Amino acid sequence: MPRLSAAAPAEAGEQAGRAALADELVVHRMPGHLVRRLQQVAVRLFAGQVGDGLTPVQFAAMAALRQRPGVDQASLSALIGYDRATIGGVIDRLEARGLAERRSAPGDRRQKLGRLTPAGRRAHDRAVGGVAAMQEHLLAPLTAQERHEFDRLCRKMLDHHEG
Repeated sequence: MPRLSAAAPAEAGEQAGRAALADELVVHRMPGHLVRRLQQVAVRLFAGQVGDGLTPVQFAAMAALRQRPGVDQASLSALIGYDRATIGGVIDRLEARGLAERRSAPGDRRQKLGRLTPAGRRAHDRAVGGVAAMQEHLLAPLTAQERHEFDRLCRKMLDHHEG
């Protein structure tokens, strides 16, 4: 568990180290703060690389609909790790742009099944290269081994907290 105060330099004579620590806020050592900042970077890089008015969540929904056409909204939210209460708004925005559509499930008109439209499949396919480039750019400072470890640790934490 990280300490919630800035650590003192290893040696008292390291004046530069002390000055840097004096400028550091307590939150700069909190994992939640770092995760939030990294998410902000990822969203900024996504917008710059992918554009087309797509958000990362919309792309994730499109990718899931591409792989699992006819999935219901509750399953879609679980697949992409997005809040069930607001996934409908994501699909609403994709529908408004003609990229996705919902239809009632056979035998249960209350259940809505989603799929990409032909325009949605084309938009998804156009975005895939930009998303891959964005991921590469995000991970650029890490070696192959560090990337593997980063992935492993993120999955371990998600498994623990999401069960």
